[in-house]
Amino acid sequence: MKKELFAKLESLESEMTKTLAEMIAFPAINPIDGGSGEFRKAQYILKKIKELGFGEAEVYAPADPAAEGGERPNVVLRFPGRTKRRLWIAAHMDVVPAGELSLWETDPFSAVVKDGRIYGRGVNDNGQEIVSSLYALYALKELGLTPEFEVCLAFVANEEVGSDYGIKYLIKEGLFDKEDLVVVPDMGTKEGDFIEVAEKSICWIEFTAEGKQTHASTPEQGINACRAANAFSVSLDEALHAAFPEEDERFDPPRSTFEPTRRCANVDNVNTVPGVERFCFDCRVLPSVPLAEVKKVVEAEVKKAQEKYRVKIGYTFPQYTEAAEPTEAGAPVVKVLSSAIAGVFPGLNVRVGGVGGGTCAAYYREAGIPAAVWGQQSGCPHMPNEYTEIAYMLNEAKVFALTMLGE
Repeated sequence: MKKELFAKLESLESEMTKTLAEMIAFPAINPIDGGSGEFRKAQYILKKIKELGFGEAEVYAPADPAAEGGERPNVVLRFPGRTKRRLWIAAHMDVVPAGELSLWETDPFSAVVKDGRIYGRGVNDNGQEIVSSLYALYALKELGLTPEFEVCLAFVANEEVGSDYGIKYLIKEGLFDKEDLVVVPDMGTKEGDFIEVAEKSICWIEFTAEGKQTHASTPEQGINACRAANAFSVSLDEALHAAFPEEDERFDPPRSTFEPTRRCANVDNVNTVPGVERFCFDCRVLPSVPLAEVKKVVEAEVKKAQEKYRVKIGYTFPQYTEAAEPTEAGAPVVKVLSSAIAGVFPGLNVRVGGVGGGTCAAYYREAGIPAAVWGQQSGCPHMPNEYTEIAYMLNEAKVFALTMLGE
């Protein structure tokens, strides 16, 4: 049976490649990042589901006036199994912006296929998993194989910026049960040898430093918000790393990370001292460190900078999520997934551990639903010239198909 299943999936390689390449043309960037949301990509996926001969998919679409269509669609495809227990595979439709276009060798939203790879924004994060899970289920249907579980594929919105319109919304709608098996294929190694069962706390901080704008030739008449922001950013970076040096070898990397990231444009010309600076930090904090302790360090550094540079510094938390309890290494979903991986990669030593990256799995765990994160990935999400290996997408489809069968 496995030989026939793998042969079927291998025969679908060109079709899977074509589907992923077509899907990339629908950017699905979050409105908060300057995009229009997932509406068009969801329409493409719904059309593809019909073309593949499945029944009607469900659409759960919370309202969002900032998005195209006024909503943020989440697509759920269900397929009956031998038992009533449900297996969810949840991949996200939204992607991050392309970033600096001059760093791309191709159009980020016009997929290029060459040398066994597909290039484009979102192919690695998370497009290949949408395609691999969908075609894994399609192969079972075409071969007349009944899954062990009711298979539920969820293609969700808004993962990149907090999941309020995505997994969080679906959890509130009551779609999931604590007995469900949940796989979130949103990170992985090139070898496919790592199952993620724990994530760090996430704390995104957006700062606004307010001074007084003036002509650059008369700086004494203003308060340079740029200088204050630069100095504060460095001092906060150093203070956070000094305050939280703990390490936990379950995680990769094993320590908390505190990274200055986005810096918003200030003035348009060279000879003006800016009066306002906006900038961000992305903090991934070990579960042993309460985020309240991180806030205390932030508050202390803000007070110092305000006194030294005569600016006002305000801040907000676009994301502030304490780490959920990890999924047990012996949880049923980890066992089923591990067995499926072994069926595709015989002899592979599969590790179980934690990461700093945030996925939808954290929200399942918060709701008391054990979730496992796995994928075979190229390791270039959010980078220019993002790509996926076509062979990895095919291997994922084989693993997902065996997981669906309970093999």
